Amino acid sequence: MQHRAKKFSTRAKAIASAAAVAAVGAGVAGAFSVSADTTSTAPAAAPIAVGSEATTTSTHLTVDAATQAARAALDAAEQEGQRVTVAVVDRNGNTVVTLRGDGAGPQSYESAVRKAFTAVSWNAPTSELAERLENAPNLKDIPGTLFLGGGAPVAHDDAPIAGIGVAGAPSGDLDEKFARAGVAALGDGR
Repeated sequence: MQHRAKKFSTRAKAIASAAAVAAVGAGVAGAFSVSADTTSTAPAAAPIAVGSEATTTSTHLTVDAATQAARAALDAAEQEGQRVTVAVVDRNGNTVVTLRGDGAGPQSYESAVRKAFTAVSWNAPTSELAERLENAPNLKDIPGTLFLGGGAPVAHDDAPIAGIGVAGAPSGDLDEKFARAGVAALGDGR
């Protein structure tokens, strides 16, 4: 007797496949739930409170203030026909805002961020820091820094709270002039 192979319809194949996936999924879910149940029996550790002498508070620019400073620096550059990128970093060196001006070169983005980071790290303009390299040439080896003019620190109560970096103008002196315009805009309350 000759057996003829039964052909399954596409619908039957889809139903069979879905059932197989559901069965496997149920098995996996069961394994996860058993695993989760064994760890949930341990009591949760309560957070430990630390005293105020073990903490510190720092001041940071708001996003609005950082944007205002970046815009003022970019406007100052554009008024002189310069195509730059402006970066503002917080006290920890994290980028808060960047504005890449129309036509700014591709290298200007990273350079602006690194100048801002360098300025806030030492609470000094990067042009001054570049001069320090004569006595301490290894400073340039610190990751993320760039010792070229164009970075200006932002301070509150003589403590650094941000850095503004500008890159793309033909000289570091111009870049730093524009960065200082950004800092000045914060002081003016504009």
